[in-house]
Formats: sequence, C-alpha cells, structure tokens
Amino acid sequence: MNALMYGLVVVIWGTTWIAIHLQQGPVAAPVSIFWRFALASAIMMLTLLVLKRLRALTIKDHLMCMVQGGCVFGFNFWCFYTAAAWINTGLESVIFSMAVLFNAINSFIFFGQRPPARFFLAAALGLTGIAALFWQDLLASDLNVNLLLGIGLSALGTLGFSLGNMISLRHQRNGLETMTTNGWAMFYGTLIMGFIALVRGDSFTPEWTVSYLGALVYLALFGSVVGFGVYFTLVGRIGASNAAYSTLLFPLVALTLSTLFEGYRWESNAVVGLALILVGNLVMFTRPESLLRVWHGRPRSA
Repeated sequence: MNALMYGLVVVIWGTTWIAIHLQQGPVAAPVSIFWRFALASAIMMLTLLVLKRLRALTIKDHLMCMVQGGCVFGFNFWCFYTAAAWINTGLESVIFSMAVLFNAINSFIFFGQRPPARFFLAAALGLTGIAALFWQDLLASDLNVNLLLGIGLSALGTLGFSLGNMISLRHQRNGLETMTTNGWAMFYGTLIMGFIALVRGDSFTPEWTVSYLGALVYLALFGSVVGFGVYFTLVGRIGASNAAYSTLLFPLVALTLSTLFEGYRWESNAVVGLALILVGNLVMFTRPESLLRVWHGRPRSA
C-alpha cells in the first residue's frame, strides 16, 4: 500500500508545479490560492459529510487546524506562486524536495526526535546542490534581487509545508482522523487567503481561459484533495521524515515537464546541483531497514 501511495504523491505533486505555472498571469496569487482551496475544501467537506466521516474536533484542535491551514494551504503557496514569477517551477520543486531536511529539524524541535548523524552530510550536500543549481543564473544576473527572492520564497514555502507536517503528525498522534483535519485545515486556509485578498483589494474574478481553469481544477482535486490526503496519511503511517522521501522523486517529473513546457535548459551546473540535492535527500534514508519499513508499511518504532 505504501508503494502505491508514494507513486501517487510523486506523479501528482510532480505535475502540480507546471499547473502553478499555467496560473501565472493577471490573477493575484492569493486569489488563485483562495479559489484552489475553496474548491478543494468544498469537495473534501461534502465527501466527508456524505460518507459520515466528518469527526467532531475540540476548540484547540480547530485552532491547530487553522494554523495548519495557514502553513500548508495558504502562506506556503503564496510563497511558491510568487516565486514562480522569478524562477522556473521545476527548480522550485527541487528546493521543495529539501522538505526532508526541514522535517528532520522540526521533528527535533517539536517532538525531540534527534536527527541522525547523516543529517549533517545530507544538509551539506543539499545546500551545495542549491548553490550549484543556481550558480550560472546568479553569475549571469549579477545577483539579481528577484532571483534571490525566488529562491528564498521557495525555501520559506518549504518551511511552511514542513511546519504543517508537524501539526498533521500532532493530529494523528492525538488520534484525529486525517481527512477531517485536512478538510478543516483547507477550509481555514481558504478563509485566510480570502481575507488577505480582501485586505489587498484584489479582484476575485478568475481568468476565464481553458489553461487557467483547467489548472485550477487539477490543483484543487488532484493536487490538494488527493495529494495532501495521501501524503498526510503517509505521515501518520511512517512519520514525517520518512514520508518526505517521496519528495526525492517528484522533482524529476517536474523538471521534465518544465523542460517541455517552460523551456528549461539543462546546463552542466544544473545537472550537478540536482544530483547533489537528490543524493543529499537519499542520504537521509541510507539505512536499509528504514527503506524496507517505508516500502512495506511497518510503522516506525517510538
């Protein structure tokens, strides 16, 4: 079952980045995110109500879902959508793949799970890979501020995603049902982004084109409802750090699509940088017993 879940996450999240690229245009990022999760949360809540699987939550749990919504279904995507105007979405996905390192750090901060010694090698490889990946662009742009902002916002979005992982893990350790907490988190994320769009004075009118609306439906249904549901189920089954192993593969899907549709060019530094980042992520999972546990679905020991 875990192998199927990983395959779904890799394929779905590997293709959502090009969908984000298709939503670049006159519609403000908070508005695009608002409509994405308004549709996703409506589908999720309606499904849970029909199946009678919407569980009751305490006020504290609702507050935590609100924070999770801001982290995973709001501010992090605002970072990614904004960064897509300055850097290639395939490259954003590569930065996002370092969620495994963010998860290791945050698992230690919030749950006292000390990172293994190999974490430091993995972090060094990842950071070196990021530098190599953007080296030519940095030199060509003479340290262009927008390029640096694109990189920084992608990293900040990844941090937000990781924090949401920690809250999801908290939910599941408290015995809360993943689909219920995801549904409420998406709903609260929608409200947060809608409020931000109102304060900014953004128009809520979407772009009435096939590409924009098609990307919106794909991102809401597959990227949000299915993708996040499967991913957070993996978080509960095998832990946040092991679940983030799926992020090792989907950048390859994203970069392939970016090459086809965004004209991404594979320079030698990009190949080296991508290799270093992926190897750094893989280092986090070098123990054979850990990989077998991920594949066969055995829960991680406490």
